[in-house]
Amino acid sequence: MKSFHVSRRSFLKRCSVIAAASGLPFWFVERQLAAAEAPAKKSPSPNERPGVALIGCGGQGTRDAQSAANWGEVVAVCDVDAKHAAAAAKTLTVDGKVPRIYSDFRRVLEQKDVHVLVNGTPDHWHTLVNLGAANARKDVYSEKPLTLTIDEGRWLVAAVRKSGIVLQTGTQQRSSQRFRLACELVRNERIGKLREANVWLPAGMMGGPFAKAEVPAELNWDFWQGQTPFVDYVPERCHKTFRFWYDYSGGTMTDWGAHHNDIAYWAIGLLAPREVSSQVLVPPLPGGYNTFSEYEVHYTYANGVKLNIHTTTHETFSGSKLVVDGQRNGIRFDGTEGWIWVNRDQIKASDPDLLKAPLPENAVRLYSSSNHMENFFDCVSSRKAPICDVETGHRSATMCHLGAISMRTGHSLSWDANAEQFVGEHAAAGNAHVRREQRAPYNYSFVS
Repeated sequence: MKSFHVSRRSFLKRCSVIAAASGLPFWFVERQLAAAEAPAKKSPSPNERPGVALIGCGGQGTRDAQSAANWGEVVAVCDVDAKHAAAAAKTLTVDGKVPRIYSDFRRVLEQKDVHVLVNGTPDHWHTLVNLGAANARKDVYSEKPLTLTIDEGRWLVAAVRKSGIVLQTGTQQRSSQRFRLACELVRNERIGKLREANVWLPAGMMGGPFAKAEVPAELNWDFWQGQTPFVDYVPERCHKTFRFWYDYSGGTMTDWGAHHNDIAYWAIGLLAPREVSSQVLVPPLPGGYNTFSEYEVHYTYANGVKLNIHTTTHETFSGSKLVVDGQRNGIRFDGTEGWIWVNRDQIKASDPDLLKAPLPENAVRLYSSSNHMENFFDCVSSRKAPICDVETGHRSATMCHLGAISMRTGHSLSWDANAEQFVGEHAAAGNAHVRREQRAPYNYSFVS
């Protein structure tokens, strides 16, 4: 009995320390820590560790693969940029085991010792790589946003369901305790009836016009462009700044929006908004980045909840690191009885007691994960659905695409979430952006 009291006292002390350091309420930390200290699963032997391949060897992809290496063995890397592939192979070498290097991801899909893919490609390649993974029956951890278009999401959901693979979308904020706590409190009406949510995203890059240049010898520029219209090589279109061109991405609306808009989607709990409108605050420069830098997007849901997306201050590059000056970058939920503010660093409320009081035993509980990559590998083993499965990733990306489409068309639009198409006034203009023409041979048949 004495040892129990000592152990319990030690446990509570740990909870207090974690709560103080994280800003999370004590009751929530206690619950999470108790769950984490349940009997651990048996660690797989070295021979049971799945073989992992990284496709898309930029900085984020390589970091994802380094994380995956905690649960699997990285046996291959693939990139259309030979320098990126070589650098990733060097970084991911463990105990002298150098990952094999490929330039065509379809050859990776043929490898019998590859069981899991980490998809770190630019946005316009996410879907074809993931479709290839589904066809090859290989589980995949895919960077966000899950798709370039809404139509791609339809294809991917069908393919993943048919194949039975595990797909985790890399919206890792779903595995953050702060964001899950905020969403659980909102879902359980701790702030009363939710009236609106406000999301602040960093503004996008501005620049241009840009001059074409000679394609680097190590880069397969045609393959890199994939399904998008072929254009002359412009360094600003490739690698770190690809997301500021609609050919390849959707600007900060689908980049940071894939994180914060996803959390708003999780908290609101409805499939999709019914109405979307937007205002472009700063137009792109001619001949430069063509995604919108500063904007506002407004959604209305069937239950009357409003979701407003705002941009903050302009982004600039400093060396290889994206720096955002003065950004707020987070989410505020406003209800009839108070508000909750949350971002990656903190969670606050209009009244501290809104956070301090524990939720009742019968409260709505959301999917709990404390490590996004670990959750993925747990599901690879158990064959259960991960915290951000293909349907969740598709619907979350759709939210972002709806805002981008409203901005691109300049119209307020109505969305039918079940039919996955625009309806009513200006529907034809909106539906023209639901899918895009794919340049041959980089269309859906490329991986069939």
